[in-house]
Amino acid sequence: MTAHLNLDAYRRSLFGCEDELLAGIMPAAIARGLPDISVNAETGQALNLLARMIGARRILEFGTLAGYSGIWLARALPPDGLLVTNELEPLHAQVAGENFRRAGVEDRVRIVMGSALEALPELAAYAPYDLTFIDTAKELYGEALDFALEHTRPGGLILGDNTNCFGQGHEELAPDHPAYGIQVFNRRIATHKRLKSMIVPVGSWLSVSLVLARPEK
Repeated sequence: MTAHLNLDAYRRSLFGCEDELLAGIMPAAIARGLPDISVNAETGQALNLLARMIGARRILEFGTLAGYSGIWLARALPPDGLLVTNELEPLHAQVAGENFRRAGVEDRVRIVMGSALEALPELAAYAPYDLTFIDTAKELYGEALDFALEHTRPGGLILGDNTNCFGQGHEELAPDHPAYGIQVFNRRIATHKRLKSMIVPVGSWLSVSLVLARPEK
């Protein structure tokens, strides 16, 4: 166990790199009443790296919160790229907008307000996406995946956060359990004919799914 913890600390010291702006986002957001549920620096670095690897120019994010993950994603975009990020709560969107301005990426970010389901028509207007990151209410992961499959280009990525189901992914969860929707999501990406997928143990575990071309009918 000690060796495992030491290796985690070693990895984070090398690859969980935040600048001063990123490091201050969540403490300030929590002080303003936002929940402490953001991705960590390791996950942010992974998001940025994956976006750069596929040359992403248009990214969709379900779940803005304070803009922490959005900044990592927006920084991977070229100057004419676009991050479209969906947020339900007005205070979250306000805080995120301030953080996008402070990070100097507001020109490549659009915040779309409303629940994920209500916002789908507006989100579709910006498609196709090169990368879709799902980090919304867990019971909506299935609907977000359906949308991503239709609006993420072949060769693009669909990413999902919290796919360890808060450490309970291996358990038999009841349908009313908060993490049950993630288990359903995991099973779907593992078996879907248009996806090649893997769960990577970064942060709270990140699913990485490559979108394949539609099969011939």
